[in-house]
Amino acid sequence: MLRQQPSARIALPAISAALLLAGCGTTVAGHPEAAPGDIVLPTKAPITTPGKPSGKPGSGLPTTTPRADRGGNTDFQASIGDCVKLGGTTDNASIEKAVCGSRDSNYKVTGKAPKNAQCGKDSDQVYYETLNGMETGALCLTIDWVVGDCMDVGNDAAHRIPCTSTTATEGVKVVSIVQSSRSVDDCPDGDQGYVYDERNFVVCVKTLN
Repeated sequence: MLRQQPSARIALPAISAALLLAGCGTTVAGHPEAAPGDIVLPTKAPITTPGKPSGKPGSGLPTTTPRADRGGNTDFQASIGDCVKLGGTTDNASIEKAVCGSRDSNYKVTGKAPKNAQCGKDSDQVYYETLNGMETGALCLTIDWVVGDCMDVGNDAAHRIPCTSTTATEGVKVVSIVQSSRSVDDCPDGDQGYVYDERNFVVCVKTLN
């Protein structure tokens, strides 16, 4: 008996939070809301937008979600804390394990859920698989931020870039990560940041010129 292959998808956006500027209350334009996951880049006050990927892209913001560590079943096996290289398209996603902080790594698994909409608002992307049109499981992903590294967050999937890049769609350099904070104003360096409200930390960044 032939075994049917699951379909892998990604839920947009590339980053669930909006870019916020310190000292302002507005959000920089250009960040779509993703399905169930959010990141906020501050301009003054943090704003969040969700995102998710997985075997297929998911749309729509998550409502109240159960713990995102009781995932369903996916052919791609990863544990919470593992890093991955996510690519492909929303309907035909590609994913493979990667060393955290390496050039290939762009996301870290921060949760698991039966369906992509059940990933928390802090998820930047969601990778999920479907079989016969039914979701079988989802991996909740957050960008693999590393202090000193640069990322292009302006495409479907964020990716690491040289800090000297002049061709990035939306390049940012991570200058610090502040724990126990939900305000970009707490960033000691840089004037912008991504606020992760659920996990209570801020990624402080500088935009690349």
